[in-house]
Amino acid sequence: MAKHGKKYRAAAEKVERDTFYAPLDALNLTVETSTTSFDSTVEVHLRMGLDPRKADQQVRDVVNLPHGLGKTVRVLVFASGEGAAIAREAGADFVADDDEMIKKIQDGWTDFDVAIATPDMMGKAGRLGRVLGPRGLMPNPKAGTVVQAADLPRAIEESKAGRVEYRLDKTANIHVPIGKVSFGGEKLLDNFAALMGAIKRSKPPAAKGNYVQRVTVTSTMGPGIKVDANQAQSLEVKG
Repeated sequence: MAKHGKKYRAAAEKVERDTFYAPLDALNLTVETSTTSFDSTVEVHLRMGLDPRKADQQVRDVVNLPHGLGKTVRVLVFASGEGAAIAREAGADFVADDDEMIKKIQDGWTDFDVAIATPDMMGKAGRLGRVLGPRGLMPNPKAGTVVQAADLPRAIEESKAGRVEYRLDKTANIHVPIGKVSFGGEKLLDNFAALMGAIKRSKPPAAKGNYVQRVTVTSTMGPGIKVDANQAQSLEVKG
């Protein structure tokens, strides 16, 4: 079992392991217990009362975080012809409009954070499933990353502004970044509230019992902090 360093142990001592904190208290504590010299990412981990083996209990969607993610989001667009020109003009970092770029990705290059595709390019993008799928980069209509050429500017802008995708994994958990520790508790709370609101709206009709079972927040390499799940689900989005 891996041993934690002095910084982590000192941070962990500030967290009461058996306490379920109010959301703002948990986020303030997450900021306080960040142990890295860089601006750590704050993540939310949700244990869901869903069966990931059942198609009618899947959760997958996107949410626009009001304060973004605090990082530069690199966007690649699969498009051709006019769509490729629109993507470049709209600020796409990379445009996969020829076989050379497709081959580059096929060989393992994934130096981007979001992939968007126009419907006519999904045939080519789909062949890259082995590379894009495991990294969560495959364009998907439910995630808003398969759009008509005319909608590319909006999709690119939203991706760069802080739109994040969330999805139920095979272990019935959802993991989502909501910003940086430098945001402070209040801004992180706004992003957290937006996420929880989206999670509630995504509840499958087939879900039974306790939908959100456990909520934990943590910073990169920081200790996990338990959040009162009922309070987390009761958060109201500002504005």
